[in-house]
Amino acid sequence: MRDVLIYDAIRTPRGKATARGALHHMAPSQVLQSLYNALVGRTGLDPALVDEVILGCVTQRGEQAGNLAKTSTLYAGWPDSVSGLTVARFCSSGLDAINIGALKIAAGQARAAVAGGIEMMSRVPMMSDEAAVFVDPELAAASRMLLMGSGADLIATLYGCDRQAVDQVALTSQQRAVDARTAGYFTSIIGIRDPLTGNLVSEDECPRPQTTAASLAALPAAFAELGASGADALQLAEFPDLKAIAHVHTAGNSPAMADGAAITLLGDQTLGSQLGVVPRAVIRGMVNACDEPLLVLSGCVAATKKLMHVHGLSVSDIDLFEIHEAFAATMIKLQRDLEIPTQKLNVNGGCIALGHPLGATGAVMLGTLLDEMERRQVHRGIVATSGAAGLGTAALIERIA
Repeated sequence: MRDVLIYDAIRTPRGKATARGALHHMAPSQVLQSLYNALVGRTGLDPALVDEVILGCVTQRGEQAGNLAKTSTLYAGWPDSVSGLTVARFCSSGLDAINIGALKIAAGQARAAVAGGIEMMSRVPMMSDEAAVFVDPELAAASRMLLMGSGADLIATLYGCDRQAVDQVALTSQQRAVDARTAGYFTSIIGIRDPLTGNLVSEDECPRPQTTAASLAALPAAFAELGASGADALQLAEFPDLKAIAHVHTAGNSPAMADGAAITLLGDQTLGSQLGVVPRAVIRGMVNACDEPLLVLSGCVAATKKLMHVHGLSVSDIDLFEIHEAFAATMIKLQRDLEIPTQKLNVNGGCIALGHPLGATGAVMLGTLLDEMERRQVHRGIVATSGAAGLGTAALIERIA
């Protein structure tokens, strides 16, 4: 098996998922074209060298349907020879796309791959594909498939997380994200020009610097009604020791919906020699895992644990963790289960503050991790994501000094 090298990792800023969001006026193919052009400009990449483009995208409907990984390269004018694959593994899709690209290179099936993800949630709203397992209560119950907020509240109940604890996770995420944005730590961002206004979008739009503990505490519970409609009863039947579900998650301590995209250039050693580009990191390991489906969001914990076990690593061996803030209680579970120090975890904020463009998030997080590893000159990091139904994906990377 060949080493899989990361030659570059870039992303758009994350825009709010509303009609007033910074990226709303751009179609998914236009957003990707901007990233493809930037990647070529930064690395000198000849697109003809790319064997495949692999993109994560959760809601493959309308503008995001029709194998966007392939059609976006055609739109961008890349050679017909570039193949394309669009991946759906819920919110782990972007990191899974990178893992699939890495596996192809490691096995010698490809020399170079562009992998990442996209989700333009202001234009293609979450769940607008009307997947039966989410809209048919009978099917959902038989499949033990609940919506994400219900899983978050169940985790909070099982771990005794009160409202103050989950709000503190959100406040820390906001403070760190605002500080990192102000300091210019997100160096993987590529500025995107709004075609309607001509404005250059160069910063993440979702962080809320005005957030305080008091403003978070004033928000109402977001998923109590969902619980009352049947989710609570299903969870309590499965966990009979519980007396009630604690509905502690709100819009403030849940991931912010966002628009965004991210791509990485993966390749073998010969690609760097041809381009005259030094790789930034090497992928040392990749895993998938699945936890209890009714917890919905705990896959990032299971995947992180599995990845370290497979490679014989402990928390002390990892310099930085970039873990999907799939609702605040998930992060509390992660730290209690794995004892990850706060100073190693999501040091520049997470999805609660920065935004969660579903299919792109894993790829965004990998770039964020690599940015910070280079800034701190540290060696080893883990990125992990959660998808629905307990799914999780994780990757271990080492920086090349």
